[in-house]
Amino acid sequence: MRIAVSGGGPAGLYFATLAKQLHPDHEITVWERNAPDDTFGFGVVFSDETLGGIEHADPVIHAAMRREFARWDDIDVHFRGTVHTSGGHGFAAMSRKRLLGILQERCAELGVDVRFRTEAPSAAEGSAEYDLVVAADGVNSRTRNAFAESFRPSLQTRRCKYIWLGTDLVFDAFKFHVLETPHGIMQIHGYPYSDTASTFILELHEDVWQRAFGEIAATAPAPGESDEKSIEVIRELCADVLGGHQVFANNSKWTAFATVRCASWRHENVVLLGDAAHTAHFSIGSGTKLAMEDALALAACLHEQSDMDSALQAYEAERRPVVTSTQRAAQASLEWFENLAQYTHQDPAQFAFNILTRSRRVTYDNLRLRDPEFAAELDTWFASTVDSDVRPPMFQPFRIGNLDLPNRVVVSPMDMYSSEDGVPTDFHLVHLGSKALGGAGLVMTEMVCVSETGRITPGCGGLYTEEQERAWARVTDFVHGHTPARIGVQLGHSGRKGSTKLMWDGIDQPLPEGNWEICAPSAIPYSEANQTPRELTKAELTEIRDQFAHSAGAAARAGFDLLELHCAHGYLLSSFLSPLTNRRTDEYGGSLENRLRFPLEVFDAVRAAWPAERPMTVRISATDWHEGGIDVDDAVEIARAFAEHGADGIDVSTGQVVSEEKPEYGRSYQTPYADRIRNEIGREYGIAVIAVGAISSYDDVNSLILAGRADLCALGRTHLYDPQWTLHAAAEQGYPMPWPKQFAAGSRKPQGGRTDGPKPRLELLRSGETGTAHARWRPGSDR
Repeated sequence: MRIAVSGGGPAGLYFATLAKQLHPDHEITVWERNAPDDTFGFGVVFSDETLGGIEHADPVIHAAMRREFARWDDIDVHFRGTVHTSGGHGFAAMSRKRLLGILQERCAELGVDVRFRTEAPSAAEGSAEYDLVVAADGVNSRTRNAFAESFRPSLQTRRCKYIWLGTDLVFDAFKFHVLETPHGIMQIHGYPYSDTASTFILELHEDVWQRAFGEIAATAPAPGESDEKSIEVIRELCADVLGGHQVFANNSKWTAFATVRCASWRHENVVLLGDAAHTAHFSIGSGTKLAMEDALALAACLHEQSDMDSALQAYEAERRPVVTSTQRAAQASLEWFENLAQYTHQDPAQFAFNILTRSRRVTYDNLRLRDPEFAAELDTWFASTVDSDVRPPMFQPFRIGNLDLPNRVVVSPMDMYSSEDGVPTDFHLVHLGSKALGGAGLVMTEMVCVSETGRITPGCGGLYTEEQERAWARVTDFVHGHTPARIGVQLGHSGRKGSTKLMWDGIDQPLPEGNWEICAPSAIPYSEANQTPRELTKAELTEIRDQFAHSAGAAARAGFDLLELHCAHGYLLSSFLSPLTNRRTDEYGGSLENRLRFPLEVFDAVRAAWPAERPMTVRISATDWHEGGIDVDDAVEIARAFAEHGADGIDVSTGQVVSEEKPEYGRSYQTPYADRIRNEIGREYGIAVIAVGAISSYDDVNSLILAGRADLCALGRTHLYDPQWTLHAAAEQGYPMPWPKQFAAGSRKPQGGRTDGPKPRLELLRSGETGTAHARWRPGSDR
């Protein structure tokens, strides 16, 4: 087979060595436009898992790399005059120039034809002349651009500027330095890569960069030259960190990170590798790692599969889930650094934990395994903030308004579609009672509707009759009489999403018969299958507002401890907030201020009817997941408006506003929205923020609470799977949480070890095959 490799970076060279080992008869040519000793950047980072794969694939390359490694276990966070150190992280780094030298030498030993200072054939010429073209030509890939219709790339340029430098200061750990400068917050990412030098990256938000360097950088350096004017300023800004040591450059210029994604990595006999196919932000150190793992997988798939088509399909099928997971973590990390200024109010201990767990791959439980002493210090600090004894963060008490909760776990509102004429049944008593017995601090009802025509389905509960009020009182009496939990009611009106089937008969589908008229701010149906709602008049708005107030009074008499106003998920109040569903031209439509008007009128009416000593929260959709809809900036202002009107908490969900939404699902995928609102609005107004959305483990809950990304965590499906989830989480963590006396005999921790927490991230594949390139390590995906 004749193979052309475009690009002589780590991805291209490593692939060439592995493919040549597996098939010495292959004719492999690597085309590299630069000279052998031309390289940009300084150190490259590898985790232990990646090194395990390299060692099994080619011990010769691994042994040569190992001789060059600078290793560290610690991460130091320097913030506001303090240093917090976390150990047990297990990384290694080396000079990028030495890595390329090792790979070039290995190519020469194996007979790979590497042509330096030579442009690769055009993509069209290469694909015609060679059996396989491997495009490892980087983030600005010419090959990817040539076949853009097949690869369908997307490039997203981010909001921070950074510059890649080196220093002769040899760091003794990975260093995060947060600098508070006259221009704004800047951060240093630093790590050693040899016994004489370290990588030194300065990153800052584009607004801060404009103030600090915009005028200096107005005249760009010539191609191949570094930005010496900026570097001179950096020496001054970072003088305390550098302590007299030198900063040196290597084609170092300001740039903004570009996240590259491709819908496909293959065009006929052309395949993308490394940065040409995907990028992951440097703050999680995955660029070279992903590139070399790609190379390993591609070489093995070509060897294992019987034909080219199958091999390239297998390569993408194997690598894409891993890359997607890594890019998700990298996205969380880069967004954290973009929003760094919103965390600088935090206590240094909390800030250190926050930065360490920013990508969600390192977690509370993970840090307890890596560095028990550091984790214990964090637990002690967090306990001191609430004047409590030391325990896992999720079990620390919390006060929302005047209501004391025994822990930070909330059973999220979940529609059960099991009421009869709006009256909750024995099912609700058992459903909600079991969740309260299961240890959660706060149990929320499903959305309880304020009128018969405000129901979503015929099976939805209500609070508009005395019979309904009595039935709900039976539930609250049980919770108060048998558990320490508190119980809250969520009030809402279905709006344009009403008059539909029970969920298991067809979610959001209209009833086959017996439909009732539905209403909305504008006459826009939820989907083509749904009714077109009636546009509400001002008189009808007043009527609905009064229905909410009436239901709030009934909820108070029924004994609920907390009331949540449902302004999310495309129901009536939510549909006033979104410009996608509110096209009114009166004072209730148009600007965000106008779109907020009716939901705030309802909030004020409910607040007046609800006892002043009992807290009131609001659930919002922080994004519509659709172009032109609500985004996180709007959500911040929506949360601010409700806070100014007296809300005690904001429950942050997303989406379900329009049927054409395109959510970006993933573990804890909604929590970044809660994070921003908590650290911007929650802190400013002293209100609680509740995170919700694919939070499924106690490790996630502890991590979110301790990092200050939320005050409470709401879990839904997790509690359907295990009604006693909170009790079991306590047992698993060795926390002596009181159990109901009737359950006490089962309160001991089950035998057999952990059932929750970090999963093994390495799986050895095909290790029994002969040939050094056959044994591969596959990193695990997010839980």
